[in-house]
Amino acid sequence: MPPPQKVRLGDLLIQQGLLSESQLKLALEEQKLTGRKLGRIFVESGYVTEEGISQALARQLRIPFIDLKQFNPKPDLIKLLPEASARRFRALVLGQLDDGRLQVGLSDPTDLQAYDEITRVTRREIDLAVVTESQLLSTIDRVYHRAEQITGLAKELTAELGDIPIEFGELLGLTPGAEDAPVVKLLQTVFEEAMRVRASDIHFEPQERSLRIRFRIDGVLHVQTEADAKIATAVALRLKLMSGLDISEKRLPQDGRFNIKVRNAPVDVRISTLPTQYGESVVMRLLNQNTGLLSVEKIGMPSRVLERFRHSLKRPSGMVLVTGPTGSGKTTTLYAALNELNSTEKKLITVEDPVEYRLPGLNQVQVHEKIDLSFSRVLRTVLRQDPDIVLVGEMRDQETSEIGMRAAMTGHLVLSTLHTNDVISTPIRLLDMGVPRYMVALSVHMIVAQRLVRMICDNCREPYTPTPAEHEWLRYELGDQVDAHRAAFQHGRGCAHCANTGFQGRSGVYEYLEMSDAVVEALNHGDPGVFMQAARQQMAGETLRRDAVRNVLAGKTTVSEAMRISNQFED
Repeated sequence: MPPPQKVRLGDLLIQQGLLSESQLKLALEEQKLTGRKLGRIFVESGYVTEEGISQALARQLRIPFIDLKQFNPKPDLIKLLPEASARRFRALVLGQLDDGRLQVGLSDPTDLQAYDEITRVTRREIDLAVVTESQLLSTIDRVYHRAEQITGLAKELTAELGDIPIEFGELLGLTPGAEDAPVVKLLQTVFEEAMRVRASDIHFEPQERSLRIRFRIDGVLHVQTEADAKIATAVALRLKLMSGLDISEKRLPQDGRFNIKVRNAPVDVRISTLPTQYGESVVMRLLNQNTGLLSVEKIGMPSRVLERFRHSLKRPSGMVLVTGPTGSGKTTTLYAALNELNSTEKKLITVEDPVEYRLPGLNQVQVHEKIDLSFSRVLRTVLRQDPDIVLVGEMRDQETSEIGMRAAMTGHLVLSTLHTNDVISTPIRLLDMGVPRYMVALSVHMIVAQRLVRMICDNCREPYTPTPAEHEWLRYELGDQVDAHRAAFQHGRGCAHCANTGFQGRSGVYEYLEMSDAVVEALNHGDPGVFMQAARQQMAGETLRRDAVRNVLAGKTTVSEAMRISNQFED
């Protein structure tokens, strides 16, 4: 294929009817002022879409336009072009032609320097295709896995920790040129890869002969690499230094937090260390500060639950509880509610440990047990701050629960969480904590229980036939209608877009209970069985399990995933 030819983009778009003369003139004037690329100005000004520009170039140059959303890369071909070159020249190896030439996608197929450099690096003749820049960068982030790089850096750190003496500060990156210290480079790469794959947690787990590094992605742990066990201490020490923990204390658990920037995105990291048989296990929870808060419409709450949830949020007083295990999205749901309630007419105060989201307009308080700044102590003060709405991070003990419920009974809307399996067990759990029965009955207005299910990857979804065990599980909810829904069952076969898991992203599964007069009367009866029967009658079978099955029938998730989260709360 001949080298690319130069194209005047503005003239090309005008020629193909995608741009007007006046729009080109305005864009050229802006380019003189800002120095930005002309194509980017066209897109950001709304004159033409990125896909429109790419397709126009493809027509003019008579080369194919490739939609990378449907692209499944081949790792052996991808590696022919190093990641640094791929990012520099905005290029990606897409495939190999029958005659041995490579098909390479470029966001700017008129770039002669990129053409020459890619030919030199790959040592192959290439055929060009056009791809959009945004899809290209997203695909590069996805396909250039860092597992090999992480393993290589771990080996480099192992070599540094050999028999040759090494200065302690140099090892941990405390001396000038710290960014080149092996442990710093290793951790930087681990954080970058974790953010790329949307991991919520990073686990460093020392084993007898290795250090296992795992990422939690969409609620499930995946092994990233196994490194030499001897680097575990250096990694733990560096992370302790970053979070201000006591590096001399290895016998007791420690908790802390620190902030880092990964690819210019601020990330809040919560760290927990735990002494184990073979060393200190370190777990870090990642919270990307650039990720915007979800609205209540976008957290996956069904319309029947959303309507009643919003109705409870409009009350001037009372308590709304969101329940579920750790990592089930409770805080996300409550902050979506706060985002909707936030206004200049109301005072909102949160009491949390730790503060996970930062929302302008809120008064957020971080609990600090070491200086006796406990939930109960902060709550007492909060009620003297004239709040309208109070969020309590967790009803973790009797004292905190009673103060929160008194606030709900005296003209405040209180939002909080509790670790219970379902809505029916929540009032019983509060009674077991020692909260007076009348307080629970008078203050709690609504309870929402939730789980998170992994969603089928849209790029590799395909029809699926349930196994005999899955068929029987579905029969519990669908009865003899299971076979009538056969066409609805799907799963993901696994692809590069979802790291071969078949899933991408998560959505909520919900059930709720409103404390109606009948339910309150049953709770006051004193017999848990009477209360549970009244609660079930009010819920009318609208359980977490049923909502999970609805997600299966809607093609959002798989039968096995619905079974996985359902088995967390029932047989």
